[in-house]
Formats: sequence, C-alpha cells, structure tokens
Amino acid sequence: MDTADSRLTYRDATDADVDALVALIESAYRGDASRAGWTTEADILQGQRTDPQGVLEVVKAPDSRLLTVERDGRIVACCQLEHRGTHAYFGMFAVSPALQGEGLGKTIIAEAERRARETWGVTEMHMTVISVREDLIAWYERRGYRRTGETTPFPYGDERFGIPQRADLRFELLVKPLA
Repeated sequence: MDTADSRLTYRDATDADVDALVALIESAYRGDASRAGWTTEADILQGQRTDPQGVLEVVKAPDSRLLTVERDGRIVACCQLEHRGTHAYFGMFAVSPALQGEGLGKTIIAEAERRARETWGVTEMHMTVISVREDLIAWYERRGYRRTGETTPFPYGDERFGIPQRADLRFELLVKPLA
C-alpha cells in the first residue's frame, strides 16, 4: 500500500527554493490560509512569520540546513536544523495547512531527529515554542519533548517576527534526548 510517507523526499533547500519556502511558512502560520490547518498563529500574531532574507540566512548558514520535504515534486513541508555543539536546534517547521492532520508532521520530525543525530552526533534536540501555544506544545510532548520552564522574551517591536495581538508572549525551550 502506498502511504503518504513513502512519497516524501527530503533535501536541503537551495537559494531557488526561498520564495516557495517563505510562502509555505507564511501559509502555515499567518493569515486566513493558515486557518485551514491547526498550527495557525493568526489569533496571536499578525504580519509576517518570516521573509526571504530570514529563510536565505538559514539556507546559507554553515552549521544550519533547511530540510525541504517534497511530495510528488511539490514542496509540502520544511524545517530548520542547526548544529549547536551537543544539541541541534529545530525550528522554522511548517507543513502545508491542506496536509496537516495526515501524520506528516510526526514523520518529518522523526526524520529531522534522525538526520541531526547521524550527521552531527548530537544527543539532544532543542526548540522554542510560543508558550501560549498549548496545543502545539502538547503535540511536541507526545513526540517526546519536555518543557523546561526556560523562557526567553518575544521580540516585541520587531515586525520581522510578527505583530503580537497580546502582551504575554514568550518562547519556551522544549528539549528531547536523542538516544
């Protein structure tokens, strides 16, 4: 039986992918299009989630890669992996809203963890999630991530990260051991 997972291909993003990746990330998190999926931040943040410069910086950074996921030749998901010593940082995770709920996210995060472990020999994966995103944090907890209680401030006033719709936003560090 052909599963969605078997039709996925993974590769590192290139400069030529930047516009498509920005569109994907924006569609997963911002505006009305994002409401088709469950990862939307449209009620807590308006404005942009990222921009071409931000995506290109991830693509070009020496200890970073933007893992691009395709199905049938079309980009359907992406995630950032960054080598930070004994751990890897996982970020910029987006799955096309039309495909959310099919199990792609858990398949992709498992592949990202495998690649980080095998490529860099890291023992942990770290990520930050906006602390009010309880549903998203619960999803990561079901994948083995744990809340650390460590938080960093949201960059209020820097519209590159969006326009906050509430005053209590902060990032919480989630960590998963990669055994």
